[in-house]
Amino acid sequence: MWSSEIGTICNRLRRLAPVMALSALLGGCFQPMYGQFSPTEERLAVELRNDLLFGFTGGAGSNTPTHELTVRLTSQNAKVIVDVFSARPEVENFGLDASYRLVEIATGRTVATGTTFARVSYDTPGQVQRFARQRGLRDAESRATKEIAENIKLRLASYFVAGT
Repeated sequence: MWSSEIGTICNRLRRLAPVMALSALLGGCFQPMYGQFSPTEERLAVELRNDLLFGFTGGAGSNTPTHELTVRLTSQNAKVIVDVFSARPEVENFGLDASYRLVEIATGRTVATGTTFARVSYDTPGQVQRFARQRGLRDAESRATKEIAENIKLRLASYFVAGT
């Protein structure tokens, strides 16, 4: 009886082996549908989306969408103050530029477009705190996305109120 159970398990593994091998080979072939993004851009896009959703709905569920908002983000980082002795940046600026387009879903017509930007600075406290620069950059990115979301929300709110 014990040998028949082992035989059954071996038969199942033989049938499953080609599927596992094929999935292992194709596992590295996945590519995002709309292009390649760095993890930072993906995180900023998700933060912006969440900030906009909360800004428009207040955290409540939304009704059937009537418009589609497309936002393109570009970021840059600039060293503002550099230590003359160590050549390390002490203060840096993070910049986030966004261009957006609002399309009415029923007609496919673009009803509003625009651009906005945010510039925020952060300190880099030298060599003593190893991860302070990365944490400062991440906080600056979050502040910039909140500012971009607020700018877009206000501009689209004025469109819906005034109709222009």
